[in-house]
Amino acid sequence: MWKDKTLLMDEKAMGRAIRRIAHEIIERNKGLEHTVLVGIHTRGVPLAQRLSRELSCIEERSVPVYDLDVSAYRDDQKKSMINTVGSGQKRFDADGKTVVLVDDVLFTGRTVRAALNAIMELGRPRFIELAVLVDRGHRELPIRADYVGKNVPTSRREDVSVQLGEVDGLDQVILREAE
Repeated sequence: MWKDKTLLMDEKAMGRAIRRIAHEIIERNKGLEHTVLVGIHTRGVPLAQRLSRELSCIEERSVPVYDLDVSAYRDDQKKSMINTVGSGQKRFDADGKTVVLVDDVLFTGRTVRAALNAIMELGRPRFIELAVLVDRGHRELPIRADYVGKNVPTSRREDVSVQLGEVDGLDQVILREAE
């Protein structure tokens, strides 16, 4: 059971973080040529969609968004699902792309490792970058985010809960503590 402890980000803070990450992606990559966003289920997908909208507003060019469910990969199944977001199913081709993985919280790094393995099965990207809304530390693997909305040092007894309007009905990030 978890008890809410602190409001880390409200809707406005989340919007500012996504806007900043969008600018950082454009600056680091000198534009958006061959850039795609891959949202990790569940909350990485709407974050990737928001980031795509922000990138489109800044650069006036659309950035494709794909969704990735790594649970099948973690179960050692050979096929991972990476699909376009929206209508229709389209296989993701990673060859030569700058792939920006998008997730809500970076914790141990194991989800990101599974996502990296899934993407590598689908081709050879030019670059793979990682964008997260919150980095809470406690890495078990040598993985770090390229773009971070907020760094939040946490204890193992704490949890970071990202809530998004598309999934949860409201936008906020809460630090929770085990009871």
